[in-house]
Amino acid sequence: QVQLVESGGGLVQAGDSLRLSCAASGRTFSAYAMGWFRQAPGKERESVAAISRSGSNTYYADSAKGRFTISRDNAKNTVYLQMNSLKPEDTAVYHCAARPSYSDRYYTTYDYWGQGTQVTVSS
Repeated sequence: QVQLVESGGGLVQAGDSLRLSCAASGRTFSAYAMGWFRQAPGKERESVAAISRSGSNTYYADSAKGRFTISRDNAKNTVYLQMNSLKPEDTAVYHCAARPSYSDRYYTTYDYWGQGTQVTVSS
């Protein structure tokens, strides 16, 4: 089992950048594929980005392509989401998620979730 704790959210203006971090417990972080999701008030949770256990394979939602970058540091048990050129529509609670993986791929469903970090982008 893995526990996830997100950080790095905040209130920013449109066009600003933020870097979210997700710290994972345990010694086998490199065995987990990771993902970032977000949920805005009144909306369903949506996938933002995903990364394979090695970091070699990544996925981005259309809304994130060209602006967001997912990365991971297996030595630090941490996955990151660098968000640039933020827009008001990026306002949401951002969650990271983990799933044990036996292959170097990313997933659309996950087993473990963090509590989330709020990102608010003002216009």
